[in-house]
Amino acid sequence: MARDVKSGALGGTAWYSASDLATRPMPIPRRTRRSPKPDRRRALELLASCGDGCTEAILLAHGSTAEQMVELIRAGFATATAERVVAGGRTIEVARMRITEAGRRVLPQSS
Repeated sequence: MARDVKSGALGGTAWYSASDLATRPMPIPRRTRRSPKPDRRRALELLASCGDGCTEAILLAHGSTAEQMVELIRAGFATATAERVVAGGRTIEVARMRITEAGRRVLPQSS
């Protein structure tokens, strides 16, 4: 004979019976696909708009931080490569970031 559980953890009435606890498995939480945070989304949109990627300096000029860039790379949404560039007669090394396919997938589709 199943008896109803009358008090929950907060003192309210539970919506399940004691027999449900023994026969039903615990529900598995569903993973929802969330869009990236607004600052990350802006950086991804900028990377997506540039055909050959953007330098670190461009991203910094548009308000991204170094920490945000590292997060995008670690999450697999962007890659970074070091390139040598001649500017003003001097050779300097710059970091160029490019968006990955995973990064394109998390951006909302414009209609």
